[in-house]
Amino acid sequence: MTFKIYGQHDDKTIGQMETCMNTGSAAAGVLCADGHLGYAHPIGGVVGYTDHISISGVGFDIACGNMAVRLDTPYADIAPRIGEILQDISRVVSFGVGRKNDERVEHEIFESDLWDAAEVADLKSMAQAQLGTVGSGNHYVDIFEGDDGATWIGVHFGSRGLGHKITTKYLALAGAKDGMEVPPALLPADSDTGRGYLAGIELGGLYAYAGREWVVERVRQIIGGAVTFSVHNHHNFAWHENHGGIDMWVVRKGATPAFPGQYGFVGGSMGDDAVILRGVDTPESAASLYSTVHGAGRVMSRTEARGKFVKVDGKKIRQPGKVRHDEWQRWIRDKGVTVLGSDLDEAPQAYRRLPEVLAAHAGTISIEHVLKPRGVIMAGSNEFDPYKD
Repeated sequence: MTFKIYGQHDDKTIGQMETCMNTGSAAAGVLCADGHLGYAHPIGGVVGYTDHISISGVGFDIACGNMAVRLDTPYADIAPRIGEILQDISRVVSFGVGRKNDERVEHEIFESDLWDAAEVADLKSMAQAQLGTVGSGNHYVDIFEGDDGATWIGVHFGSRGLGHKITTKYLALAGAKDGMEVPPALLPADSDTGRGYLAGIELGGLYAYAGREWVVERVRQIIGGAVTFSVHNHHNFAWHENHGGIDMWVVRKGATPAFPGQYGFVGGSMGDDAVILRGVDTPESAASLYSTVHGAGRVMSRTEARGKFVKVDGKKIRQPGKVRHDEWQRWIRDKGVTVLGSDLDEAPQAYRRLPEVLAAHAGTISIEHVLKPRGVIMAGSNEFDPYKD
């Protein structure tokens, strides 16, 4: 079955998308320009199924997504203390797998019937302990200077261990195969197991929304000012939609919904501009299943970027990767970005350039604001987090 392709992709990514389109009740598909190989379903891949829900298409980090807010605080007013602000954030918001503060987040989600519907009530205690933590990998809190001169806050993370364990549970029930290049794990949407998984997706989505909103509000309190604009989207999720008169379950894995008039926040890398975009109403947009990129997209794996560990005389030594530390630091210094945490695997050199990726989607979106990163905080290289992807 054919599918819409934006941008340039390697053969493995296209092959993986072809496998998805030839499995189950796939009726339509899109590969966005930031796409690359994923677990049984490419990152940047969008597939609509008439009768199935794809666990692989949603992925382990259910409801990973972005939230951005604009403050009425001019960035020029906080520029001299951006380093201090990042340190303050690091004391309030936890990165990695643990929790560095004693603040327990209370939320009505823990009273939801979805825990029982998804049969994951045993995960509630862990989820309560992790709500409001960011994790590691490519998850971040950013402070931006907007093209309007305002201070913007942007965050990127998902449902943490809750989403990972929900996915693990239902992959086992679906009899999923291990590996990257295997057929996607599907469930009939109109089955007891399918309905249980859909309840798990909904639960993960509400949990991710709650976590991102909590983090953004804590950062706003540190900076000061009031919110004048907000945008909030999942990009690892499934929605029941109608396209071309056909009802289908649309899974977007690393892809942002962009229906006409809908706003989205898309980051580039720690050393590149981000954007606030908006869906437009065109035939090309309809052909894209009203979907667009969620970021710039990786051009190398984390191991390729930072180098892999090998044993030498009984000791683990990291071999040089494709990104040099001095080149990484020069890039962010030249861009005027202050970075707290992170490592070579998230360096700008490991990513495509966002303007080129967005250009491939011309005619489907409009760029409303360009945001320049001024302060970036991520988990450090010593942070272990099994739920970072």
